[in-house]
Amino acid sequence: MERLPEDVVLEILSRLPVTTLVLSKSVCRSWRCIIQSSLLINKHLLHMAENDPCIIFQIHRPIQDHYYFVDFACYGEGNRSLKKISVSTIHARLVASVNGLLCFCNYSVIHICNPLTRDFVELPMLSRCYGELGILGFGFSPMTREYKVVEIVYRRKRFRFESYLAASYPFQSQVRILTLGGSQWRSLGMIPYQFIRPQSQVTVNGRLHWISHHGNIIVNNRIISFDLTTEQFQEIPPPDNVTLDRRVFELVVLRDHLCAAVSNISCGLDIWVMKEYNVKESWVKEFMIEGYLPVEFHSMNGRIPFFRSEFRAVCRLRSGKILLERRCKNFVLYDPVHGTFEDFVFERALNRFKMIAHVGSLVSI
Repeated sequence: MERLPEDVVLEILSRLPVTTLVLSKSVCRSWRCIIQSSLLINKHLLHMAENDPCIIFQIHRPIQDHYYFVDFACYGEGNRSLKKISVSTIHARLVASVNGLLCFCNYSVIHICNPLTRDFVELPMLSRCYGELGILGFGFSPMTREYKVVEIVYRRKRFRFESYLAASYPFQSQVRILTLGGSQWRSLGMIPYQFIRPQSQVTVNGRLHWISHHGNIIVNNRIISFDLTTEQFQEIPPPDNVTLDRRVFELVVLRDHLCAAVSNISCGLDIWVMKEYNVKESWVKEFMIEGYLPVEFHSMNGRIPFFRSEFRAVCRLRSGKILLERRCKNFVLYDPVHGTFEDFVFERALNRFKMIAHVGSLVSI
């Protein structure tokens, strides 16, 4: 290795799995210095982002807070092997994954960790007043190279009539933000949005995205973005002739494109892809996924048990197939070229989990 040019060494190492590089740090001091260098970390992240992602699972049953991952990046869609990882969180909610870092929240305590390198940090505690509810966003600004956590807080309704008042008067939420490495939360003032819970946050082009609604109204919602560099909110134009009903509409990212997944009348999904970011005319209905019954439903004589699509689009693999998740229990691979489905079964049964697409990296906190 010492006889090879530095750029060749970086190119070789940048294509190895994170777990292999973490173990290789123990070989010798020179290897450790190379693997911890910003040159390799950034180059490795670029290569991993081009590959298929990992999938992180937070298992809720039978034992809570167990974490596993499957690495499609190294072994492709044929990989059915689950590997357990250690995450130092208890009863925490998995918020988001950004550049290999995971954000967890347990009410007022927020942790950021890299589950593969085991780097871990606890952020300054949130301070909420009685009756306040909030959602979190976690993202990275490619311009400033900063990681930020955003909290949007609103007051819990105490009386039923407040639901009707909210539809008539502008809704106000408070915004707070913390930059990783900072010691204090900053207030960004008030915004006239209330984001849907459970949240449908996605990150594209250095911006967080949510679906916003007004008080008690569930239709004619809006897509709202937050620029992590300018720290400004902006409305994103939705696809034409699509009702942003929170019961049948969800945001997702497929191969770095902002997408809208909408339940169709067959209990499947229509997926709209924004080909050019923030350009309304670039929305294209690229995928029309018909309803599909996993093997366990074949005995129901073709009856589809729910009107809403049971599937959530997770990610699109390099093969072009789309990984779909069904009710936190099952996975299906959909081939858009042939319109076929394949039950995706792991070597170990999963039951009641939250999962998130994740790019494994060497990024430290």
